[in-house]
Amino acid sequence: MARTPFFEIHKRYNAKIVEFAGFEMPIEYSGITDEHMTVRNSVGVFDVSHMGEIWVKGPNALAFIQKVTTNDASAIHPGQAQYSCFPNGKGGIVDDLLVYHFGPEKYLLVVNASNIQKDWNWLVTQNDLDVILENASDRISQLAVQGPKAIEVLQRLTEIDLSSVRYYTFTTGSIAGVDDVIISATGYTGAGGFELYFYNEFADKLWDAIFDSGKEEGIKPIGLGARDTLRLEMGYCLYGNDIDDTTSPIEAGLAWITKFTETKDFIDKQLFLSQKRAGVTRKLKGFEMIDRGIPRHGYEITDAEGSVIGIVTSGTHSPVLTKGIGMGYVPTEFSQVGTEIFISVRNKRLKAKIVNMPFIAN
Repeated sequence: MARTPFFEIHKRYNAKIVEFAGFEMPIEYSGITDEHMTVRNSVGVFDVSHMGEIWVKGPNALAFIQKVTTNDASAIHPGQAQYSCFPNGKGGIVDDLLVYHFGPEKYLLVVNASNIQKDWNWLVTQNDLDVILENASDRISQLAVQGPKAIEVLQRLTEIDLSSVRYYTFTTGSIAGVDDVIISATGYTGAGGFELYFYNEFADKLWDAIFDSGKEEGIKPIGLGARDTLRLEMGYCLYGNDIDDTTSPIEAGLAWITKFTETKDFIDKQLFLSQKRAGVTRKLKGFEMIDRGIPRHGYEITDAEGSVIGIVTSGTHSPVLTKGIGMGYVPTEFSQVGTEIFISVRNKRLKAKIVNMPFIAN
């Protein structure tokens, strides 16, 4: 299995290490709930160096991205980022990703760790526009410094005015004496903060500087367990759970990143457009438990008579709401807010209800 440049640091912090997407990654340090609330109330640091980074360069870079993604990349200017997905030509999703616009002929695609090779192969097969593709995943590390006090911690380490780095924008500059760090505000927690991209050789230096700067705020390392509970409270999709090669963005509530402008033609455009116009038979919806219980991925969703109507795609105990929450695909007739459903938990049918997402205020 692969390891990120921070592996020895995780061991030093006595992290619980698990296999994730082919990497040995920290799932928790002090406990998922403690880490979750640290990010919601103060500041925590995630090692997300397992994520993939693919450069797209050349005169046709934008045209290529317009073809292979659902969102309209022509709408973002240099210094802006965009959430999007790769349609797979069969009505499903290859992966969801972030698109960073660096210049007229230069974009960075940040993809999920479990899909790096899959995404790379897909992009190569679709490259009929002679763009330059560069898989930089093995050379780039990433730390997500998340929480309401993240800006205070990082501002001490840079002359860049971090308050000017608005949500879904980014800049490049020096942090803690390390040059050419990409500083992005595209967090996966809903708690505010920044993502830092830098070359592997600066991993220890940046980690130490950030933790020295954050002592006053009680900064803590955060594992993937809390990353999952944080993103679920915000209703953010996780590839492999909530979206995959069998789910369309229209079904998944991602019509907002699926743009049908006249000037943009993309893979599966007509199929998704027909789904938007005619409607879909199932929708990804959020639910809260009414009865006491924790929904988990793979649990059955039933109606009042016990007939199976869906499967839980993501589920957890919300540390903020102190109740079970989850997501799953249900038939359209069960998708209205307030609709009563049941979750099969250990041979018991527990009552839940459909709610709007995010589950908590941002």
